[in-house]
Amino acid sequence: MDDSITLKGIKDGLLVTIKPGGKWSERMKRLAALIDGQGNFFRGARVMLSVGARNLGQRELQSAQKMLAKRDVALIGVLSESMNTTGAALKLGLRVDLGAADMVTSPVAQVAPLPHKPPRIDPEERGTHGVLLRRTLRNGRTVHSDGHVVVLGDVNAGAVIVAEGDVIVWGRLRGVVHAGAGGDEAAVVCALYLAPTQLRIAGYISISPEARPGKPQPEKAMVRNGRIEAVAWDYRNMG
Repeated sequence: MDDSITLKGIKDGLLVTIKPGGKWSERMKRLAALIDGQGNFFRGARVMLSVGARNLGQRELQSAQKMLAKRDVALIGVLSESMNTTGAALKLGLRVDLGAADMVTSPVAQVAPLPHKPPRIDPEERGTHGVLLRRTLRNGRTVHSDGHVVVLGDVNAGAVIVAEGDVIVWGRLRGVVHAGAGGDEAAVVCALYLAPTQLRIAGYISISPEARPGKPQPEKAMVRNGRIEAVAWDYRNMG
C-alpha cells in the first residue's frame, strides 16, 4: 500500500488518513487507484478522511465525495486541523469528529427527559443555549455548536471550536477557534490565556502574535474598528 495513505477500522466504517505532502489531486488519484485495486474491500464502505492541516474548500471535498461515490464508497466525514477545511466539511453536511460526544449540533439531544413536568420559571433575562465541556480539548478534537461554547479546561493546539455564538475558555486557548460562525460580529472569544493558532470572529480572521512580554492575563477578543482586537478580560469590559 502507498505509505501516503493509511487505513484504520472505526465504529462507523474506515478512517482514511492522507499524510502531509504532495498535491491533493495526486493524493486523490492514489486513493482512487487503491480502491480500484481492492474494490470488494471498499464496496459499500463508509469513509472518514483525515487530512491533517490541509486547507481544502468545498470544491476539493465535493470532488473527493464524487470520486468515492462513483466507487460505491460514501464519504461521511472529514477530520482536519484547518478551520477552513472544517467549515467546508460542515457546509457539505459532513461529520468533523470521530466521536459524537464533542460534536454537538442540538443541545436538546443531550438532555435526558424529566420524570415530571418542572415548575415554570420566569427568568429576569432570557438566555441563549450553548455547550459546556468540563475537560481539556486535545489535538484532533473538534466541537461545533449552533450556540455558545464554554470549556472548563484548556484547548490544545490542533483542537478546533466552531460556534455560532461566543466561545469562553476557562484555561489556555492554543487551538483554532471561530466564534460568530453564522456572521455574528458581536460574538466574543474569552480565555484565561489567549494564544490561539487561528482566531476568527464572523468574517474576520487573526493569527496569534508571537509571545508577548509580561505575565499572561485573561483576555477577550472582539471585532472593533474593522479588525479583531484583544483587551483585558475583567468586569469593566464584560459587556
